[in-house]
Amino acid sequence: MEHVSTPIFALVLGAIWLIRAPGLLKQPGGRWMVGAALAYCTLLAFSGEAAMLRWYPTLISALLLFVFGISLKYGPTMVERIARVREPNLPAKAIPYTRKVTWVWVGFFVFNGLMSTALTLWAPLSWWTLYNGLIAYFIMGVLFAGEWLLRRRLRIAS
Repeated sequence: MEHVSTPIFALVLGAIWLIRAPGLLKQPGGRWMVGAALAYCTLLAFSGEAAMLRWYPTLISALLLFVFGISLKYGPTMVERIARVREPNLPAKAIPYTRKVTWVWVGFFVFNGLMSTALTLWAPLSWWTLYNGLIAYFIMGVLFAGEWLLRRRLRIAS
């Protein structure tokens, strides 16, 4: 934030989203995700407010909450889609499990979005940075590792 102006940062961030857009537009909720991110980048670029950068983790959590949540309603769930990349012939008995894991991620995105919002509104930048730059990624790592261990255990038991 001290070395790059907010409008330049917004343009770079917007360019990254545009590069990712072709793949995201094919995904459920992808249009909303790209549209909201580009709207945020536009607002950020024209406002020039560095403080608005702190809202980015909240935006990403809200977008991922939307995508994972909508997949629960219209299916297949996001976790099932991810699982099918590695295992295209996913057994039918695995589908309820992928649904439960998707719910866990929905819960994480709610929690993470609320934490990011609270820290953006009421905490010093150092706390916001600690949570969004380290703690949130640690929690995601624990979720990934825990799910992987549980999945291995369930496969061994069946």
